[in-house]
Amino acid sequence: MSMSAWIGFTAAFLTTAAFLPQVLHTLRSRDTRGLSLGMYLAFSSGVFLWFVYGLMLGEWPIIIANGLTFLLSFAVLVLKLRHG
Repeated sequence: MSMSAWIGFTAAFLTTAAFLPQVLHTLRSRDTRGLSLGMYLAFSSGVFLWFVYGLMLGEWPIIIANGLTFLLSFAVLVLKLRHG
């Protein structure tokens, strides 16, 4: 695997892993009062577009990281919409 692929996969892992504690906390507590709906709408949309961009380029680090991060952010977004 090339050095650029290693860097891409490492960056993908770190950015997705950094988001995981927030998602787990929100899923457990169902408390979304401190979360901005606008931010999660923009973030989820942006991550989805990064995922599509990765698909268009065939770049697996971008596809995997943004696919997982989209699923996580979308779960929080759904909770925000349900629980305010």
